[in-house]
Amino acid sequence: MVEQTVADGSRRALLAGLALSGFAAGAGSAAPKTRAGGSRRGGKVSKAQSYYAYVGARTTKDRGAHGDGLNVYRVDTAGRWTHLQLLADLVNPSFLAFDRTGRFLYTVHGDLSEVTALRIDARTGRLERINQQSTEGKNPVHLVVDPTNKFLIVANHITSTLAVLPINADGSLGKLVGLTPLTGKIGPHRVEQPFPKPHQAVYDRAGRFIAVPDKGADHTYTYSLDAQGKLTQLGPGAASREGAGPRRIAFSPEGGSAYILNELASSITVCSYDKASGALTPIQTLSSLPDTFCEDSRAAEIEISPDGRFVYASNRGHDSIGVFAVEAAGGRLSPVHWQPTFGKTPRFLTIDPANRFLFAANEESDTIVTFAVDAGSGRLTRVGDPVNVGSPVCIVLKPIEA
Repeated sequence: MVEQTVADGSRRALLAGLALSGFAAGAGSAAPKTRAGGSRRGGKVSKAQSYYAYVGARTTKDRGAHGDGLNVYRVDTAGRWTHLQLLADLVNPSFLAFDRTGRFLYTVHGDLSEVTALRIDARTGRLERINQQSTEGKNPVHLVVDPTNKFLIVANHITSTLAVLPINADGSLGKLVGLTPLTGKIGPHRVEQPFPKPHQAVYDRAGRFIAVPDKGADHTYTYSLDAQGKLTQLGPGAASREGAGPRRIAFSPEGGSAYILNELASSITVCSYDKASGALTPIQTLSSLPDTFCEDSRAAEIEISPDGRFVYASNRGHDSIGVFAVEAAGGRLSPVHWQPTFGKTPRFLTIDPANRFLFAANEESDTIVTFAVDAGSGRLTRVGDPVNVGSPVCIVLKPIEA
């Protein structure tokens, strides 16, 4: 039975205690009937460990932001956060990405036109600025490093382009080498879809093709990147419903399914994915919200659990995380429950590689809330105290080497 509320206080307290003792994952819940127990189709779950957490934020007054820059934390095996560093001279360091070696971190500057390269101290996790380059576009919103570690691909949301910048051996960024326009037919929303709006750039699980949800054109496109940094679009892309506004995509661990989160429609489009051609084929659309919720809300972020058994989607307005079970055959979704985020506007969420904790960033209430993940049922239980940080919009985790 689908539930919209958290468990009662006694169960919450029990699971919180288990989480803080290191036993939260799989605490006494059976897997849904649509799933077989255990890891599925090659999904790998890492062992519990500590992480450095890098938190991006909005900082400008025109965004109504309360952020003060890019913050660095240590997250221990019990899910507790300790603040390590603040880089206060960065404007809107909104989305972050590591290079493929884990030695460098890159951040776009939302609403501006730049991306900054940062060096990570391997011993302390602290950051040092390297350099900054222009994306030759407006409002870069997402970024990804290619598998060869030679290029950074950035989605320029407002100027409808994908920028490619070279990465030097020292982690610094070179000047832009490619700028690819998106030219699809725009959707019907008079305010939100005036032109193509790429909202993410992410590689598939094989690291072969790049997927780009276009919020303005109601399509998600795939691209290849050659050795010179040139992007080539592959086919017509996958269509979401008119006015849906695709925002994010997550690939299943085995790579044969993909889940597109549509911001404007608050829906999820499930696709089969051809790993050889990069083609996305829609097979299901369902709401990211419970059918009893009749107010305004916008979907924000989507993640899939490391074992591939559950999909999580955040809803701004309903202020929740929807939990969906993944069918073993075909990848279709069915709702499990909706977990309140105990804050306003959960713009971002992420799951640690050990599948023990989910972290929700509540942008407008200036908190990051930690949830214990029940690996058997996918359900979430709030644990510990919230982390107070202004306007958080992105969290990336780097394992701390023993």
